[in-house]
Amino acid sequence: MNILSLETVGKNYGVKPLFNDVTIGLEDTDKIGIIGANGSGKTTFLRIVAGTETPDAGKVTRAQGKTLAFLPQNPPIDEEKTVLEMIFESSSDAMRLLLDYETACNDLATRGGTDARLLEKISDLQHELETSGTWEIETNARAVLTKLGILDTSAKMKTLSGGQRKRVALAHALIVKPDILILDEPTNHLDADTIEWLEKYLARYTGTLLLVTHDRYFLDRVTSRIFEIERGAVQSFAGNYAYYLEKKEEQETLRATEGHKREQLIKKELAWLRRGAKARTRKSKSRINAAHDLMAQPKERAKDEIDISVGARRLGSKVIEFLDVSKSYGERKLINNFTYFLKRDDRIGIIGANGAGKTTLLEILTKRTEPDAGEIAIGQTVHIGYYDQESRALNEEQRVIDYIKETAEYVSTADGTQITASQMLEKFLFAPAAQYSFIKNLSGGERRRLYLLKILMGAPNVLLLDEPTNDLDIPTLIALEEYLDDFPGALIVVSHDRYFLDRTIENIFKFEAGGEIREYPGDYSAYLEISEREEVKNKTAETLAKDETSKAQNLNSKTSETAMPKKLSFKEKRELEQLETSISNAEARAAKIETELNLHASDAGKLNELFTEQQAINARLEMDMHRWAELAERADI
Repeated sequence: MNILSLETVGKNYGVKPLFNDVTIGLEDTDKIGIIGANGSGKTTFLRIVAGTETPDAGKVTRAQGKTLAFLPQNPPIDEEKTVLEMIFESSSDAMRLLLDYETACNDLATRGGTDARLLEKISDLQHELETSGTWEIETNARAVLTKLGILDTSAKMKTLSGGQRKRVALAHALIVKPDILILDEPTNHLDADTIEWLEKYLARYTGTLLLVTHDRYFLDRVTSRIFEIERGAVQSFAGNYAYYLEKKEEQETLRATEGHKREQLIKKELAWLRRGAKARTRKSKSRINAAHDLMAQPKERAKDEIDISVGARRLGSKVIEFLDVSKSYGERKLINNFTYFLKRDDRIGIIGANGAGKTTLLEILTKRTEPDAGEIAIGQTVHIGYYDQESRALNEEQRVIDYIKETAEYVSTADGTQITASQMLEKFLFAPAAQYSFIKNLSGGERRRLYLLKILMGAPNVLLLDEPTNDLDIPTLIALEEYLDDFPGALIVVSHDRYFLDRTIENIFKFEAGGEIREYPGDYSAYLEISEREEVKNKTAETLAKDETSKAQNLNSKTSETAMPKKLSFKEKRELEQLETSISNAEARAAKIETELNLHASDAGKLNELFTEQQAINARLEMDMHRWAELAERADI
C-alpha cells in the first residue's frame, strides 16, 4: 500500500538546485536508506518528506490517518522540560496517558510508596491503560529507555549533553511507534553495542522507515530499498546497500560503454561531414541535422570524486610512549595506569561506552588536557594531526579559501607535486565559486570535509581521528579509507562505526570498568568473536557456579536475607502481570496464524498480511519473554 507520495518535487538553494522533478512513492513496508554526497540534499529531502520544509515545486501527499515521527540531526528541545516529559510528549491520548502514569509512579517512588492518594491514582491509570490497550507501548518504552541508557527521567533537558539529548529524541521517535519513521543520522552519539541493538530493533519495525546514515553495516542490514540523490535526481534501487553497489557498478560500466560508443559515432559523423559531397550528389539533409544534434548533446560528465592526495613527513623510530597515565574526574576513574609504546605502523581502534574516556585519552595526547599521573613522551620527528569530534578549529566567519591558506598557500601531494591551496580544495570537491563562501554557509558534511583537508594538509605522521564518520558522506569515507591504506605513519581511531574500524585498524583498545584499557588483536569483527567466546565461557562458568550454589542451598535451607534478590516494586509487579497476559495472548495468536497460513496458501495478498503480522508478534514475544524472565527471577517465580 502506498503510504506517502512525492509528485514532481523540486528544491533549490539560491542558484544551486538540489533536486528537480522528483516523483516517487513510499510503500507501507519500505525500509529506505538515502545516500548521496555531502550537500546533495539528503537532509533537505527528509525534511520535505517529514513536512518541516516546503518544496519549491511539486507536492507531498501522505495517506489519511497515518502518523509520522521525524528525528533530525539536531533535535529541537525545551530545556526546561524533564526527560520524561520530552520522551512522552505527543498529541495522542495514549502518550498523554503514559506520561501521567510514569509521572505518578515516579512521584510515588520519591515518597516511599506509601501515598494513598497516589496509589489510588495509579490504580485508576492502570485501568485506563488496560482498557485502551496502551500497556504494550509502556512495555516497549521501558525496553527502549533501558537499551538507550536513559535512566534518570527526572533530569532537566538543559543538564544533558548533546549526545544524551539525541538519545532522548531517538527514544521519543521509537516509542510513539509511528506509521512513518524518519531518522537523520540516528547512529551518531551511540556506541557500537547500542547501534547493534538499534539495528535489530529497526529490522523488526513494521512501518515505513526512511533514514540517512553513514554506517554501511547498518544500512545494509536494515534497509530494503535505497534512494540515491545525485546530480539533481533521486534514483530508487530495490534492495539493500550491497544490492545498490552491484547495480551502481553495472550502471557505471554501461554508461562508460555508451559514452565510448557515442564518441566513436561522433568521430565517424565528423569524418563524413568533412569529406564533402561527391560530384552531382548532395549530402542527406536529415543526416547532417542528426550529426549536429548528436554533437550538440552535452557530454556525460564524470562523477565528482574526492581525491585525497597529500604528503606525510618522515617518522623516526621513537613515536609516542604512554607511561602509567591516569585520569579521573571526581570519583570517576577514566584511565588507570595506562602504559603503551606506540609504533610507527600501529593501526589502533579505540572503543568503549559513551563517556568512558576515549576522547580524554586523545586530549591528553595532544596536551589539551593534563593527566593526573604519569607522562607521555613524544618523539622528535612526530607531527600529530588531530581530527577532533567538534571541529573546534573551524572559524565560521572565514571564507573557505582563507581558512585553508592559513595552513599553506602551496601543498605537496603524495607524489611530490606542488599544487595551490585552491587546487587542493577542488580535489576535495570545493568548486572555485564555493571556495569564496563563508564556512557558516556550508552543510555539516561539507564543514567536516573541509576540516579533514585542513588536518591532512599539515602532513601529519601520527593521525588521531575522533569519530571521523560523523557527518561525512559514504564517498568521502571510502576515499579516506583508501588514503589510510597507504598512510606512512601511526593511526589512532576513536569510532563507533564498525565498518570503518574493520576497514582501517589492526588492533582494538577497549575502555573497560575502572579505567582499564584492554588490548584485543585484530579488527572490530575479530574483537566481537573474542568477546562472544568469552561471554559463552563466562555464562558456562556462571551456570556451574549457580548449580553449586543450588546444591549448597538444598543442604542448608537457611538463606541469608541479604542474599535475596531485590523485591519488585509495585509498578514492576503490575508489569509482570500484564506481561503474562500479553505473552499468553501472543502465543495463542501465533498458533492461529500458523493455521491460517495453511488455509490461505493460494492467496498471495493474505499470505503477505499474515507473514507481516507473524513477524511483529514474534518480535514482541521475544522482547516480552526477555523482560518477563528478568522480573520473574527477582519475584522468585
